[in-house]
Amino acid sequence: MKILFIGDIVGQPGVDLLLEHVPMLRDRHRVDVVVANAENMNLSGPRPQDGFGMLPEQVEALQGAGVDVLTSGNHSWDGPQYREALAHPRVIRPVNVPTGWAGRGSISVPVGERTLTVVNVTDDSAIPEATSPYAAFAGLRLPPGPVLVDYHGDLVSRKFAFAFAVDGEATAVLGTHTHEPTLWAHQLPKGTGFVAEVGMTGPLGGVLGTEPEIFARQAKGLDTSDLPPVGLAPGPLTLGAVLLDVTPEDTVREIRRVGLEGDHAMAIA
Repeated sequence: MKILFIGDIVGQPGVDLLLEHVPMLRDRHRVDVVVANAENMNLSGPRPQDGFGMLPEQVEALQGAGVDVLTSGNHSWDGPQYREALAHPRVIRPVNVPTGWAGRGSISVPVGERTLTVVNVTDDSAIPEATSPYAAFAGLRLPPGPVLVDYHGDLVSRKFAFAFAVDGEATAVLGTHTHEPTLWAHQLPKGTGFVAEVGMTGPLGGVLGTEPEIFARQAKGLDTSDLPPVGLAPGPLTLGAVLLDVTPEDTVREIRRVGLEGDHAMAIA
């Protein structure tokens, strides 16, 4: 099984990039299933801290283009239509948030004759109310087949710790949230693939895909109340993506980064 995982989609430009290129990427790499983190697709508010989220029509468009499962994170509940977006049968949000928050934390989908389970976890670096990601993962009843985990958090050390904790239980642990890709693609001792941060799919030239001024002022300790609503960064678009080749035993045979022009980073065992 070949799985293409796409990091945080930022804004409608990131959505449009995938609408144009996902069919080509599926064909080029003979991909069986595509998973993408979609919590930043819609710029829904004036400040980036709580002004993103997903629109139902964006979800449907990506499904039509060949994205099979959409994960999310701390922005899952942003925007006026978050309930509709999270109710979509192929959208998940972190599993380890308080009971009663909208959405579901895992999904199992048929891929040929096998079943892929995708689990979304986070930690308190992204969502203060989050419980232990490992305890939440260990408490799931997972069907036979490969298991992919989107770990949505700030700290590389925590992502590494979780990946080693589930080595041999999860097929892959792929980090999202910081938007800045880490270089290495790892194969852990018991067969789990791991990338600490997949990176974003959206515009460069700013901070996390948005205009930099608000972040620069905050770094200086200056007032930001007079700034207009934040916009998207002005730079060219980038694709943050990882390709997994999964064995019949549900371990990773190969894990590497891919871009629109081909492979563009390194893998280590």
